[in-house]
Amino acid sequence: MKYEKLAIPDVVLLTPQVFGDERGFFMETFRQSEFEEHCGNYRFVQDNHSKSKQGILRGLHYQYAKPQGKLVRVTQGEVFDVAVDLREGSPTFGQWVGAMLNEDNKQMLWVPPGFAHAFYVTSKEAEFQYKCTDYYNPGDEYSLLWNDATVNIDWPLVDGKPPQLSSKDDEGQAQGWQHCPKF
Repeated sequence: MKYEKLAIPDVVLLTPQVFGDERGFFMETFRQSEFEEHCGNYRFVQDNHSKSKQGILRGLHYQYAKPQGKLVRVTQGEVFDVAVDLREGSPTFGQWVGAMLNEDNKQMLWVPPGFAHAFYVTSKEAEFQYKCTDYYNPGDEYSLLWNDATVNIDWPLVDGKPPQLSSKDDEGQAQGWQHCPKF
């Protein structure tokens, strides 16, 4: 596995070594000891799997009382995956990084606790899987608006059309990232 620190160094892009032949392929998707060496001492307690159609944007979600770290990957299709640093005092507070994750590159993104997270589906549909460092707590989930002007994410919108959002995400934190709970 190759571990690459992004512009926000705590966010890490993982690229597995893939062994393939005419029968298909094999790859290791997670090894605790290597993950701890490159990303930190975290333990995963929950795995999630979602499927979405093109133009769907899920997020920007974050948790305050029990923030979740997420190791995300795409097993079908393609998404643009984004992490926004909400850690008060961080030198990258309010900044974002993004990566295209798809079934061909098989890359994964480590999004540590204290970040807002979202993904936007660029393919016809996509299946998205992720490991979490804490359990989902519906009373502790917040949304930052996908198009917050202060964060200014450069989304690769299909045909320039606005994304399709859930009502919760559409009503996100309208005051901007600087008014989000601080970690």
